[in-house]
Amino acid sequence: MTDATPHATQETITLEGLQAPASIVVDRWGVPHLRAENEADLFFLQGFNAARDRLWQIDLWRKRGLGLLAADFGPGFLAQDRASRLFLYRGDMDAEFNAYSPDAREICAAFVAGINAYVDLCEREPARLPPEFVSLGTKPRHWAAEDVVRIRSHSLTRNALSEVLRAIVLSRADLATDLLRKDIEPMREPTRPEGLDLSSIGAEVLDTFKLATAAVTFSAERLSAPLVDWRRWSKVADSGEIMRNAEMEGSNNWAVHGSRTASGRPILASDPHRAHAAPGLRYLVHLDAPGFNAIGMGEPAVPGISMGHNGTAAFALTIHGADQEDVMVYETIGDGDSYRYGDAYEQMVEEMSEFVVKGHETQSLPLRFTRHGPVVAEAPGRAIAIRTVWMLPGSAPYLRSLSGMRSTTVDGFAEAMRGWGTPSVNQVYADVTGTIAWMPTGYAPQRPNWDGLLPVPGDGRYEWSGLLDPAEHPLVVNPPEGFVASANEQNLPADWPHAEKMYGYEWTEYYRARRIREVLGATGVNDVPLHRVEDSAALQTDVLSIPARQLCDLLLRLPRSGAAPELWAALTMLEEWDHRLRATSPAAALFEVFLAKFLKPRMLTLLVPDASLRPLLLPQDNVVLVRVLENPDDRFGTDARAGRDELLASCLTGAFRDCEKRMGASPSAWSWGKLHSGYFSHALSGLSAEQAHWDVGPLPVGGSSSTPMHTGYRPSDFRAMHGASVRLVMDVGEWDNSIAINAPGQSGDPRSPHYADLAPGWSRGEYVPLLYSRAAVDAKEMQRITLLPG
Repeated sequence: MTDATPHATQETITLEGLQAPASIVVDRWGVPHLRAENEADLFFLQGFNAARDRLWQIDLWRKRGLGLLAADFGPGFLAQDRASRLFLYRGDMDAEFNAYSPDAREICAAFVAGINAYVDLCEREPARLPPEFVSLGTKPRHWAAEDVVRIRSHSLTRNALSEVLRAIVLSRADLATDLLRKDIEPMREPTRPEGLDLSSIGAEVLDTFKLATAAVTFSAERLSAPLVDWRRWSKVADSGEIMRNAEMEGSNNWAVHGSRTASGRPILASDPHRAHAAPGLRYLVHLDAPGFNAIGMGEPAVPGISMGHNGTAAFALTIHGADQEDVMVYETIGDGDSYRYGDAYEQMVEEMSEFVVKGHETQSLPLRFTRHGPVVAEAPGRAIAIRTVWMLPGSAPYLRSLSGMRSTTVDGFAEAMRGWGTPSVNQVYADVTGTIAWMPTGYAPQRPNWDGLLPVPGDGRYEWSGLLDPAEHPLVVNPPEGFVASANEQNLPADWPHAEKMYGYEWTEYYRARRIREVLGATGVNDVPLHRVEDSAALQTDVLSIPARQLCDLLLRLPRSGAAPELWAALTMLEEWDHRLRATSPAAALFEVFLAKFLKPRMLTLLVPDASLRPLLLPQDNVVLVRVLENPDDRFGTDARAGRDELLASCLTGAFRDCEKRMGASPSAWSWGKLHSGYFSHALSGLSAEQAHWDVGPLPVGGSSSTPMHTGYRPSDFRAMHGASVRLVMDVGEWDNSIAINAPGQSGDPRSPHYADLAPGWSRGEYVPLLYSRAAVDAKEMQRITLLPG
């Protein structure tokens, strides 16, 4: 090991629980490189370091997941606590830990011991405590190993809310109307369960489920809520906003074979997308001990890494569309504690759960369960429960990475992934032998007599027959096209028997995937250069919009005779545009205002006569929107094409005038980045002026949810609410050439220089080195923490 650079800060800490000396070397970009003499110490060190950088975040994560918020924050959080406890894993803990790796229990125990060691250090040295605890007068708590795996409600499963929305729409309109909300792939008529009145189901039946999976929000009113009002805080954002979040929580990844790269080595890239927040969801970390040396990203409250490399193999994931949820509707009798199942009635299991509430006596609230899962809504004669894979051993999100991250062959990795539970994902893989691979993984419930697109009775007629055998999941190794890629699209083989081997019928729009394949498919062909690391970075930050290309093709065919001057000017701008949503582009601003502020709402007004249904169809399916416009039907009038063109012309004219109001009379002064900005808000930023400074942004950005550089925005003000949490490009075999960026920064402590230092570069599409060799790391060392056994 080389000596630390002269400007690096030094610190030595003695810790009970360590077996041998260890160190944390933090490079200039805030990436911690953890070095230990054995794996037990390594995972202890990972927990200690996660708390060092992200203590407020992981402590809040634990309290939310276990239903412990009210103890710190009062009655306004009691309803969320109750909702969270409904979805805790309650099964056999030996089966649970064994599902991840033979040593998962030991790893989790070491990890939480490290967290607890930092909590104890803060108790001894209060200056280390992050300012959020000081502001709210709370303290971090100790963890148990089981806490890591019992919490399920932060996973990304699907599609309970969509089932309910579809039931509402189909009870009042037709499938064509519901498709405006969400496409079905492959297309099929949803199975309508016999004897279930879809019109009796309202969106409110999933209020508890939505609350259980929601982030924690703070306001002065919520923090001061009296106990008598605790039920007031049982609702979260409207369904349209939640569906928008679900659609935008995706990812891109790909692995390019050495035959398509300039170096002859594979390149693997990943950029998982989630909601923007400060601190961010992901965390880059380097884990180094004898026999195991891996670097990459994961979630700070989970041991190991889920995307990265181990010096031999690289791996990354995106969400895959397995349907892991069902809404079950029951006929109940008496006080609702018995439900019909088959020809008899079964007693619900009731558990009285104790909740500590700040400033009040402990509250005892009932939790009810059917044989299928937790009861989330009750009314006279009826109950609703959620059936989800969360109740099965092995479905703690990302924990199977404890096996996958140590695999060094494609066969070993594929075997490890056969035990993956949630979320369902596309795994891509590449190793130093030159092998690349793609494989979807995750629990996929099999529904022999229905499709999972609508709620069903819980009376025994609609039961899972099991999970798809992992040995039957697709596996692609070294394909002829020279790359594998995924972006949450429906990507099963063309001859896949969807009804016999069911994943699901709801996927993310395919535009990002289509653009990625367009670029990678051209690599090394027809004078296009072979692929390089910087080309993967450019593709991750690519802002070409295929829906813009498709819609502009329609717009530029509009008749101009007698057109308003604004329409002429708008069409002239679009004629000269390359369909890239650059932050500096005036035409990009015009197009996105046209799409979000005019075309989408006016399409709903035209196509959906029932105004009360329109909010349920948000955020609208872009693929279906383009399909409907390219193939207009009588919903546009007797002359469908003329009606369609009249709508397009009116919307584009309105958008041009709107841009003039927003950005001035000269289109040359317009830009997409003036309207569209990344913003990372802190959970406490609304409480005081001081805490508002913990927000990061605004940062002008290009793109949209339809471009590889995913920057999904809310239409009300164009704020980019979702996007790449981390971007990672790995040069397989020459690991120090790898690059990454985390947003807004590595640390979750607002006092840290690494809290927001990466955000400006992230917004510009820049990267920092992801250093792996000790020599390269030590050359960029900025801080060294030496840890000694107590």
